[in-house]
Amino acid sequence: MTGRAGITAENARFLDSPVAVVTHIVSATVFSLIGAFQFVPALRRRGGWHRIAGLVLIPAGLLAALSGLWMAVFYPHPPGDGLALVVLRLIFGTAMVASIVLGIRAVRRRDFVRHGEWMTRAYAIGVGAGTQAIVLIPESLGFGSTNELFRAVFMGAAWVINLAVAELVIRGGARSGRTSRPTAGRR
Repeated sequence: MTGRAGITAENARFLDSPVAVVTHIVSATVFSLIGAFQFVPALRRRGGWHRIAGLVLIPAGLLAALSGLWMAVFYPHPPGDGLALVVLRLIFGTAMVASIVLGIRAVRRRDFVRHGEWMTRAYAIGVGAGTQAIVLIPESLGFGSTNELFRAVFMGAAWVINLAVAELVIRGGARSGRTSRPTAGRR
């Protein structure tokens, strides 16, 4: 967009209204990259790192989700993006916002276990694009990139895969002896 790209059918919606897509790209990148480090136990135990990173990640995650919702509703849809995909984007974008808000509420109650669970879910949704890129390769080869139904099914499957992995991680942590009781010194 900054390199004076020629307007094509694929990029016209972004060039006509670049604020949402730039916000989405920057905030999703920050959320994805810094968020990955929140899962490193040594960094998580250091309250300073985790807290400071969280102060960056919460607005980044909310901006990524809200700009994604904005684009789903207000940007023209390219070939292959139909109503089903718009609905899925609205469901998962809203779920990401809700997960972040519930994560914030949990940490304010000093319930660090629930905080971690909600933020893990938000992260799983937020990095869905990476899984979608992988899942859409066979979909595109098998059904074509403009088949609305299959595109929606495969993109939705990517979000579901990420959330299933997140739940396995969450449940695995519960079996390893974590408790849901708030603990003042726990990070």
